[in-house]
Amino acid sequence: MPSTLQTFAAGMPILAVLLLMLGLHWSAAKAGLVGLALAIGLSILTFGFGTRLLPELGVTGAVAGGLLEAVFGAATILWIIFPALCIHELQQASGAIDRIRGAIGRLSSDPRLTALLVAWFFALFLEGAAGFGTAAALAAPFLVSMGFGKVEAVAIVLVGHAIGVSFGAVGTPIIPLAAVTPFTALELSSSIATYHALLGWLMALMVMFLINQALPRKAPMPGSVWVWTLIAAALFLLPFYLIARFVGPELPTLGASLLGAVIFMALLVSSRRGTTPHPAPLQADRPRSQGVGELITAGAPYLVLIAIILFTRLVPPVQETLSGIAWHWAFHQFEGRVAYLYHPGTLLMVSFVVGAWWQRAFFHNSETVLISGAMYRALRRLLPVAVALIAMLGLSRIMVHAGMIDALAATAAGSAGSLWPLFAPFVGVLGTFVTGSATASNILFTEFQQASAERAGFSPLALLGAQGVGAAVGNLIAPHNIIAASGVVGLSGREGEVLRRTLGVTLVYTLLCGLLALMVFAAH
Repeated sequence: MPSTLQTFAAGMPILAVLLLMLGLHWSAAKAGLVGLALAIGLSILTFGFGTRLLPELGVTGAVAGGLLEAVFGAATILWIIFPALCIHELQQASGAIDRIRGAIGRLSSDPRLTALLVAWFFALFLEGAAGFGTAAALAAPFLVSMGFGKVEAVAIVLVGHAIGVSFGAVGTPIIPLAAVTPFTALELSSSIATYHALLGWLMALMVMFLINQALPRKAPMPGSVWVWTLIAAALFLLPFYLIARFVGPELPTLGASLLGAVIFMALLVSSRRGTTPHPAPLQADRPRSQGVGELITAGAPYLVLIAIILFTRLVPPVQETLSGIAWHWAFHQFEGRVAYLYHPGTLLMVSFVVGAWWQRAFFHNSETVLISGAMYRALRRLLPVAVALIAMLGLSRIMVHAGMIDALAATAAGSAGSLWPLFAPFVGVLGTFVTGSATASNILFTEFQQASAERAGFSPLALLGAQGVGAAVGNLIAPHNIIAASGVVGLSGREGEVLRRTLGVTLVYTLLCGLLALMVFAAH
């Protein structure tokens, strides 16, 4: 059990970041640099980082190792942000985004429902297929192009994709859970999906609430919109649970979002038959009608991305080959690995280049002009994002290697006693808040959650499920994710505004998960 001083020191960098971003409206870059400085100083003085821990490296070597991991991690995230920015700039320059927006707008005369299609189904599909920030990087700019404010667009997409993170990137977060516990991947995915199946409809309702609040021109909120929202929730959550319960962790998010989106669009089209169209309040100037060929060409980057994702994720020989080709480095206990051909950023870049080639003739632009112009505009927006990412990831890696995160979790478990199931999902949130990854949170805390459950006489499977849920929901407030999404829409410096909109949702959903674990699932 860590000392009171160690627990206080471990929490200081996180508290500083929250206070500076939420209270003083500092940018993520400035708040992250302060948090990083605190983490370095307190890790050395209180936890002996570089002296008692890793004495062979010394303070300089230990801190350098943590920062090296941070720079590497930032580079892998920037490789997602850059091609996502390129696609966004391409779609704007070619006019393709206007054509797609017009086509989606014709599905329903109410812009809230078309926004729900993007923020719920499209974002969940991207999360299930690629993960690692791809959902927010592509879906948030799409909402901005529909007329939503940048802060609102990022917050809406972060809330919309959160449930899917538990099985994001074709089930990647489940791997560390299954690797170190006696439970099968199917048992773990079923436990996690049960929480989401009972609570996930709240996320869909919150997405619609945020969408309605963000409309630039307010329109009446008919009760039918809430009915459609619950239908959208059911169309995702029902297949999501069934796939997780009877198939496994690879396809719940990917499969449920695809199936749900198809049925939802069919229902929207069916509901419009026999009605008199009227202009949607979100966009005053509706793009002209276009043919199927033009619409397909306008969506070329997204269609290419979907095809590549399905091919590389669902064809086992291709998946095994690409994910096995990786670059790995190590410096004592510090290391990094990237499967660069399997990485979402590489898939996005291929989609961007092929999409530009596809669009060049149809929109009367050369692919060279489209590609070079989009890349130039994207590069100009990367520098402030890079600084913020390195600062936050540096804080993360120092705290993890110095044992500061373990100290916070151990103190929470020791203090909670019989109420521990209530707090178990908050540990998952903490891990993702610090690392920016549900997978990393599960790696950090799976064994801790299992040991805590067994010592306290609770069901380990139930608490591991709560850990998986908390790790997913933590994406809503993880600074790295907010920085990445904000960077794509040109929101650098205003990340605190996004955090203020997502923090409450995170706390409520996590608390409800904890209550379920405490009162229903955790008892043997």
